[in-house]
Amino acid sequence: MVSQLIFAIILAFAIGLFSLNVRKIIRNIRLGRAVDRSDRPVERWKKMVMVAFGQQKMFKRPFPALLHLLVYLGFVIINIEMLEIIIDGLFGSHRVLAILGGFYNLLLAAFEWLALGVLVGCLVFLIRRNIGRLKRFSGKEMTFWPKTDANLILITEILLMAAFLIMNATDHKLQLSGMSHYITAGSFPVSSWLMPLLPEASGRLMWIERSAWWFHIVGVLTFLNYLPYSKHLHIILVFPNTYFSKLTPKGQFTNMDSVTNEVKAMLDPSFAPPSADGLPARFGAKDIPDLTWKNLMEAYTCTECGRCTSVCPANITGKLLSPRKIMMDTRDRMEEIGKNIDQNGEFKDDGKFLLDSYISREEIWACTTCNACVEACPVNIDPLNIILELRRYAVMEESQAPASINAMFGNIENNGAPWKYAQSDRDNWKNS
Repeated sequence: MVSQLIFAIILAFAIGLFSLNVRKIIRNIRLGRAVDRSDRPVERWKKMVMVAFGQQKMFKRPFPALLHLLVYLGFVIINIEMLEIIIDGLFGSHRVLAILGGFYNLLLAAFEWLALGVLVGCLVFLIRRNIGRLKRFSGKEMTFWPKTDANLILITEILLMAAFLIMNATDHKLQLSGMSHYITAGSFPVSSWLMPLLPEASGRLMWIERSAWWFHIVGVLTFLNYLPYSKHLHIILVFPNTYFSKLTPKGQFTNMDSVTNEVKAMLDPSFAPPSADGLPARFGAKDIPDLTWKNLMEAYTCTECGRCTSVCPANITGKLLSPRKIMMDTRDRMEEIGKNIDQNGEFKDDGKFLLDSYISREEIWACTTCNACVEACPVNIDPLNIILELRRYAVMEESQAPASINAMFGNIENNGAPWKYAQSDRDNWKNS
């Protein structure tokens, strides 16, 4: 009963802490402006199934995609066994799902092969990151913590899968020895390889089995509560993020209703714009509240894989822009505002903004708006939208833009075209 009580306390604490962190994340996402992404539900479900479940965009790079799929499926499916572990932990039973008979044996055998796949996949990923040193895993934004975060998750998954296999191996050996409480159940095609390495004494075997059991369950609960602080939150958020993807064509700009109505009123004096509720919205984005909730969800969903930055023509040619950094900076600023609210009960001006304090003007104007980053992202994140909103603020609120863009604006205003030629001379250069 003591172990059951301890288990219940740990489980309740882990679930409570995770719920608290989830509420903070939802609160932070809701700092953003409203945007309607409820249209075309059938298409949205299809996109979520293909991109999130099927990992469609990952397979543009087949080798890491296969490894990622193996790790993803293995880790998720193996944790189905958490149901049995929780029941056993709360009620003091052992392998309660053995009532499923032959299906249980098949299930456990599949879990073991998947655990081996997770081990192999994580080892390869560790080698790629730390020995192979792929270029896309480096960059100005990839400081000590982002690199450490990735390694911690990989090492944790290896340890959890190792504990799972050791637990099964000792359990199987105790079953074969006829030890009471260890009922004969399950199939152990992988963990049986470890049996020659185990001691013969029943007492030591029981100690190893219980240690591995506790390590596995406490490790999984710790992993669960580490997710909100890690880039691996995408394990959960990839599903809503892909469902609420932008379905309009890539590169299609959005118009602000207030500007559209003003233009309509200029062209048609009889046009009566709809009444605006509250204060007029800021043109573009300067800080987190000016972005949409979808932008903020994407910042939390970012996997920091660097695929966006690796295909960015501005970054490739040595410019300061990194689409991955745009998403990481957005998340960091959002977290900073969230902590400000937690400390003060409401947001107190800290003199910082997403633009300038985190993302520089040089970065946003280096973007070519080619959408390469949007196309490359395996979880349908759109860094370009944030860049365009920051640009919109700089131009429409501050009248600040590079000289070449100001020259283009002047030409459009004076000549009706981006070029310096007068409209009266248009036929000359058009036909030349």
